[in-house]
Amino acid sequence: MISLSLPSSPAKIPLPSPKPTNHPTRQKPPSSTTFKPQNSSFYSLKDRLFHHINAGHLQKAISTLDQMSQQGTHPDLITYSLLLKSCIRSHNYQLGHLVHHRLTQSGLELDSVILNSLMSLYSKCGDWQQAHEIFESMGNKRDLVSWSALISCYANNEKEFEAISAFFNMLECGFYPNEYCFTGVFRACSNKENISLGEIIFGFLLKTGYFESDVCVGCALIDMFVKGNGDLESAYKVFDRMPDRNVVTWTLMITRFQQLGFSRDAVGLFLDMVLSGYVPDRFTLSGVVSACAEMGLLSLGRQFHCLVMKSGLDLDVCVGCSLVDMYAKCVADGSVDDARKVFDRMPVHNVMSWTAIITGYVQSGGRDREAIELFLEMVQGQVKPNHFTFSSVLKACANLSDIWLGEQVYALVVKLRLASINCVGNSLISMYSRCGNMENARKAFDVLFEKNLVSYNTIVNAYAKSLNSEEAFELFNEIEGTGTGVNAFTFASLLSGASSIGAIGKGEQIHARILKSGFKSNLHICNALISMYSRCGNIEAAFQVFNEMGDGNVISWTSMITGFAKHGFATRALETFHKMLEAGVSPNEVTYIAVLSACSHVGLISEGLKHFKSMKVEHGIVPRMEHYACVVDLLGRSGRLEEAMELVNLMPFKADALVLRTFLGACRVRGNMDLGKHAAEMILEQDPNDPAAYILLSNLHASAGQWEEVAEIRKKMKERNLTKEAGCSWIEVENKVHKFYVGDTSHPQAQEIYDELDQLVLKIKELGYIPSTDFVLHDVEEEQKEQYLFQHSEKIAVAYGFISTSTSRPIRVFKNLRVCGDCHTAFKYFSIVRRKEIVLRDANRFHHFKDGTCSCNDYW
Repeated sequence: MISLSLPSSPAKIPLPSPKPTNHPTRQKPPSSTTFKPQNSSFYSLKDRLFHHINAGHLQKAISTLDQMSQQGTHPDLITYSLLLKSCIRSHNYQLGHLVHHRLTQSGLELDSVILNSLMSLYSKCGDWQQAHEIFESMGNKRDLVSWSALISCYANNEKEFEAISAFFNMLECGFYPNEYCFTGVFRACSNKENISLGEIIFGFLLKTGYFESDVCVGCALIDMFVKGNGDLESAYKVFDRMPDRNVVTWTLMITRFQQLGFSRDAVGLFLDMVLSGYVPDRFTLSGVVSACAEMGLLSLGRQFHCLVMKSGLDLDVCVGCSLVDMYAKCVADGSVDDARKVFDRMPVHNVMSWTAIITGYVQSGGRDREAIELFLEMVQGQVKPNHFTFSSVLKACANLSDIWLGEQVYALVVKLRLASINCVGNSLISMYSRCGNMENARKAFDVLFEKNLVSYNTIVNAYAKSLNSEEAFELFNEIEGTGTGVNAFTFASLLSGASSIGAIGKGEQIHARILKSGFKSNLHICNALISMYSRCGNIEAAFQVFNEMGDGNVISWTSMITGFAKHGFATRALETFHKMLEAGVSPNEVTYIAVLSACSHVGLISEGLKHFKSMKVEHGIVPRMEHYACVVDLLGRSGRLEEAMELVNLMPFKADALVLRTFLGACRVRGNMDLGKHAAEMILEQDPNDPAAYILLSNLHASAGQWEEVAEIRKKMKERNLTKEAGCSWIEVENKVHKFYVGDTSHPQAQEIYDELDQLVLKIKELGYIPSTDFVLHDVEEEQKEQYLFQHSEKIAVAYGFISTSTSRPIRVFKNLRVCGDCHTAFKYFSIVRRKEIVLRDANRFHHFKDGTCSCNDYW
């Protein structure tokens, strides 16, 4: 921490004594008693020149200057100086260059005032080399203003090393720095590379008296501490000790608090500012509105919006951008529409306002088409999108799975030469991966000019979500090899990749790396570990992580409740839910989905209905489609199909395919043909190309032996080019995932696998197992049906597990579809014959087979 006191060794900087410097005397016009004009037109032109300069008519002033040159006369240095300063103040640097050219033609000997103004001119327009050349040509005409102009020039043009060197050279030449010198050098030290030098110069500053007497120096110091090493405490000490503060100072401190994530402190400081009698300007209000956006405080943001309107700044583009961003980020009912209202009322839009409203629509969920329409409107106008705009638009394309539109947007990115910017490349990777095109996602990653950690995290996460964990883990090793380092998101993505395919071995390896990397207590990673162990079938390991993590958040509790629910441990799920409430953690929508699922998996009907009714009353959570789907499943599993259909009809919104497919699945299990057909018709009315509806209805007819209806449904699917998702199962053995399909013979150990299956069938038949051929949904002979049963992918995977593992650890198998009833029965017998636990995860839940029983108690 930097204390506001003189460093212990200030002698390292030579401190020259304040002394007047000898400057060349300014050229003065002769007095009227001695000056004899050659013609009277000179004075009229000179008066006209002064008039144009004072009126700000620079073009006319230059024309008058040209007239004087044509007559062979030139104004004096004072006039040139005034003209130069007018060009600088009006940012008309092109005319300033022209004035410099006229000065050179005049043949006048330039003094330090003119030369310093020229340095300022070239500094402002970014030509630091020309400013440096002018400084070098000055010789003994250099004064303190020259040095301060040079230091500021370097600092303003990102030449930090040169600025600091110039400061020390100035001291060696015997000049005593003024406030402008200190301001410039502190700007140059406002980065991690130079902050240590800035701290030394700060000690020097304290001895000069400028610290407590100049606002600009104080502002530069605040920025140096914040930008140099994020030291808000020292920055605030500087602010607190400044005797004179203005609106700029207050605004700077408020903005820095907000930018470093201390939004609440920013709002508190704003209130102090108002109470101190200062009137906030557009930048102050913009900063404090942004603080509300970061905290998600919509009500407070609305109050500041009222203050903006009272201040007459509601049409300001800077404040407008912040308001749009605030309403967009404070995700609440209608807040994005409020953002649009603010946007539409703005008289002028810039790239920031367009980007804010487009990003708001993308982040609000489900309004990506509107975001695209706004982007097209922006492109057709006069405002060019920037890299942040394109990043949001590519996310919208990803949300829509519209790869064609995404590629059109990227073509414009290339045209505007923004393709090399990381955030655009990262969004492109994400867009391709979410559209299922991992080949192009990898190409987008490979062509990135500079890959940062976000780039690696994006592609690792993409591979993890596409179930290609091998590539994800290879990239993880590549990240470590580059020295880029990994963060919590990297580990969370890898854990997600492991859990998506059930690779518990890889998950355990990542857990070990996490412990070594010092991320053990990271909340985000702990939540990912709970999810990984739970989804990989080791619910006790997940519970151990949960117990050891200390204070969890709503995600931690919800992940644990979901894990218990998926594994069929409803009692433990509900106990955890009650402990969560006792701990003062408020549940969210996802928590209640987990609670209702837990009740559904074990048939706790009254308990489930009680929680469904209480979620709004006790916690203000309005049931969504997913909650209704859980209750429909709860009633349907228990055979109360009429009540489930009544709930579907009484829902406050139209039931979507998720709810109706859940109901249709329950009808298939219960064999209710009439309600099943009705549900299928409702699904196909919404989406005539929903393959799941056709498959569930086909299975319903097949289970009833209605083969003609099955053939008709399959014919319709073929005509519509609809296909059934192929069932597959997989198992991880020695950190390698082995995948199997129905009747698969492609595995190198296929013969051994089927030999093991034959042995298992013989032994379990001796124990009383009878194949359930009703689960073969094909019109074939009984013997053929029995053969089909033993070619199911989950049986092949379990058999491979038996011949490939010798430890006492459970066999963990995963399937992409619901496990068939015959396999479920067979696995109970397998666990007796081999005296080994089998853990199976299907599309709905986990089944733990041990000693002839299943954790689901055959209620699934």
